[in-house]
Amino acid sequence: MGVFTFEDENTSPVAPAILFKALALDADNIVPKIDNKVKSIENIGGHGEPGTIKKITAVEGGKEFYVKHQIDAIDKDNFAYNYSVVEGLPLADYCEKISIETKLVAAPNGGSIGKIKVKFFTKGDAPLNEEHAKTFKEKSDHFVKSVEAYLLANPGYN
Repeated sequence: MGVFTFEDENTSPVAPAILFKALALDADNIVPKIDNKVKSIENIGGHGEPGTIKKITAVEGGKEFYVKHQIDAIDKDNFAYNYSVVEGLPLADYCEKISIETKLVAAPNGGSIGKIKVKFFTKGDAPLNEEHAKTFKEKSDHFVKSVEAYLLANPGYN
């Protein structure tokens, strides 16, 4: 199995506590409001603690697909949330899983700095499909910006 890692850092005008709550703790409620492609999010095991598995079903390009992710770690005090994509479309035929480690820290302007580390675990000796990795990153960035836009449009959220 090959492991390919990339790290990234993004800034947001939203404070870490609020952004963390929306992204990690309340995503099941917010995602359907910001992404009309998402048909459902269901817990198929667990109640939000590490080990919880969520199934997200969506429609894109007229085709329904799903992704399952498992919560690996959650640290509410330090705004860290780690999960793995363990089944579904993003894995294609060459990936065992994709692990995502996230942490939010306070930015000097009152917003957040989001730090992310993504690990692609490929099957056998398969190389990382750069196009899949690029698409995964673009969709992840779009998701965070969509949540950020929702929070900025709804200042009463907390």
